[in-house]
Amino acid sequence: MNERVRQARFITFEGIDGAGKSSQIAALVALLQGRGLSVEQTREPGGTPLGERLRELLLHEPLHLETEAMLMFAARREHLAARILPALAEGRWVVSDRFSDATYAYQVGGRGLAEDRFDALESWVHPGFQPDLTLVFDLAPEVAAARVAGTGAAPDRFEREQRDFFERVRQGYLARARRAPERIRVIDASRTPEQIRAELASIVTERWFA
Repeated sequence: MNERVRQARFITFEGIDGAGKSSQIAALVALLQGRGLSVEQTREPGGTPLGERLRELLLHEPLHLETEAMLMFAARREHLAARILPALAEGRWVVSDRFSDATYAYQVGGRGLAEDRFDALESWVHPGFQPDLTLVFDLAPEVAAARVAGTGAAPDRFEREQRDFFERVRQGYLARARRAPERIRVIDASRTPEQIRAELASIVTERWFA
């Protein structure tokens, strides 16, 4: 195994609700495991017992915007300390459904949290630490909303937001991607699952296995 592969990596999946991340996360984890790697799959908010309890509050309880942001980062701090950093230190790759880019997109882009508040929380909770690769699934909000409605699941309080909220979130993700083009890859999520899976495999293979 070459040195690039031997070093554990942190990969995150991002995008608005309904963009189709879940099945692609499973496919990427299987691809990595097929190469003999140990992989930790997790999510945010959540990933730890405390994080999952905070997730319930965040998804279902009405909260002040700044309370919401601080709880997101509180769950993230626990997630980093209990799972992400220990896994990486032990040589396991970590694949997470969402990380701080989601907080930027949803709380700054979607809800209007002041950027300096976000920056302060991010630099406190994980100073100098970012994912090695972030895959942002980009999809028009109306298409994403139709996909969510088609699942028949009861929507959480974020999923009940209006379409203009999700357009602001989408633009928040794209703004974040423009600032970190080496880390963040924008994926056209309007294509077939097979096309997306092939692109993700190509990105990861080119970056670490070629």
